[in-house]
Amino acid sequence: MLSLTSNLPLTRKRAITCILINVLATPGLGSIYARRFVAGTLQLILALIGFFLTTAWILKMVMASVSTELDGTYSNPPNWLWQWGAVLFGISWIWSLFTSVDMWREAFAKDGGGQRAAAPPPLKADAARIAVALGSLPQWQQNGAVISRTFQFKDFPAAIKFVNAVADAAEQAWHHPDIDIRWNKVTLALTSHDAGGLSEKDFALAKKADELAR
Repeated sequence: MLSLTSNLPLTRKRAITCILINVLATPGLGSIYARRFVAGTLQLILALIGFFLTTAWILKMVMASVSTELDGTYSNPPNWLWQWGAVLFGISWIWSLFTSVDMWREAFAKDGGGQRAAAPPPLKADAARIAVALGSLPQWQQNGAVISRTFQFKDFPAAIKFVNAVADAAEQAWHHPDIDIRWNKVTLALTSHDAGGLSEKDFALAKKADELAR
């Protein structure tokens, strides 16, 4: 599980999730999830105030209708409740929409406009190169086309902190390991599927993981 406050980059997949939350669910909540805490909090506050004002007007309308049925009296609820409610919610939604556009631009720029997907696959390392690389990674074990290592930490929070750091490094390298978490133990398994075996990407990320574990 990755924490919301971790230093994860805003990928396009994450940005789309945040935008959908902002536009289709609750304005500001998607901004907060994307770590736009100040803007997101203000957007959420405006949306909630607008919602409560509109809800109060609806409740007063219902109570007025009930009162009419019971004793024949009718008291028209003040229109400013729904008017201000609509205005505040509209401001929140439009503001969150601008924030969503900014999130998309950031994610698109970090993903290189989709250029990563078009990058050529890495070259498969031969047996001699694998032997040399594993010589500098003594705690990693090879099992066929996969190298793996189990890291042990003092407790679960320390293990999760390491996983978050590895996730950040993996996203930047555009190379993602298989991760298995067992309380204070984290096992990383690396292979390059698009190369059909091990590649330089695996050894580079393994070295980075060793550095992050120190």
